[in-house]
Amino acid sequence: MSSLVAILPYIEIVLSILLIIAILIQRSEAGVGGSFGGSDNFAAGFHTRRGFEKKLFYFTIIIAVLFAVSSILVIMVK
Repeated sequence: MSSLVAILPYIEIVLSILLIIAILIQRSEAGVGGSFGGSDNFAAGFHTRRGFEKKLFYFTIIIAVLFAVSSILVIMVK
């Protein structure tokens, strides 16, 4: 159990860096104007994810879930 306590902070650091990178790589179509109704086309901010973008989206979700689980483990172990 003590080895898990020693390793968890490093796992969280790696997961947080991966999560930040995955979020920053993703494409953002909707600007600030789109959030305030500045676009004529209602569906302008929505697009279908394909290929690498879809894999990156799922990877981001998986990393976020793993980060949340590791954070809960830190709270439970301490």
